[in-house]
Amino acid sequence: MSLSQPIAKPKDGSIRLGSKAPNFDAQTSNGSLSFYDYLGSSWGVLFSHPDDFTPVCTTELGAFAKLEPEFTKRNTKLIGLSANTLESHSRWIKDINEVTGSNLTFPIIADPKREIALKYDMIDYQDATNVDNKGVQLTIRSVFIIDPSKTVRLIITYPASVGRNTAEVLRVLDSLQLAEKLNKSITTPINWVPGDDVIIAPTLSDEKAKKLYPNYRAVKPYLRLTPVPDN
Repeated sequence: MSLSQPIAKPKDGSIRLGSKAPNFDAQTSNGSLSFYDYLGSSWGVLFSHPDDFTPVCTTELGAFAKLEPEFTKRNTKLIGLSANTLESHSRWIKDINEVTGSNLTFPIIADPKREIALKYDMIDYQDATNVDNKGVQLTIRSVFIIDPSKTVRLIITYPASVGRNTAEVLRVLDSLQLAEKLNKSITTPINWVPGDDVIIAPTLSDEKAKKLYPNYRAVKPYLRLTPVPDN
């Protein structure tokens, strides 16, 4: 195949970076909703949980709830998913708030039939023994960051045994939003956090780089670092 030919999109319905996030209607702990309507013009973080009343999930949801004001500052809405019923979610949220000292207010999707989990490929195929008491495979720990155009911008997938890092989700969101703000003329280096220097995209010529980022420094011709402009 010629390198100039476009790469065919997957035909199996799998979600990739750049895919349109599937829309869905769902029952949640905050009532029924349509996913696209819920997000509106905001960014979104959708994350799944294997089961209610599980220890790792309890700590995760409490941590996200505590950090929700930071996501709100970034025009980002949180929404969780767990393969259980609304009644179960209601009781579990009380536990989450009690155990973690949080006040969880974002919706948790009830998906006992795994219908939405299947749309987002959240099912554990690696470990077929990871099933509920009805023998149905549980969801893995997936994270999707979705931009206002409903495009999937980040996918992180953890096995059920590994808890997530909320600070990393927020860090990646900051990186994505900064790149959007600067018209994708920058990328962020390893372990970048807001306030650190960024990398000027290789696609930007030195001439354009000097105009946009007059204080940049070239470590190598392909590695040009710059402070983030104040404006």
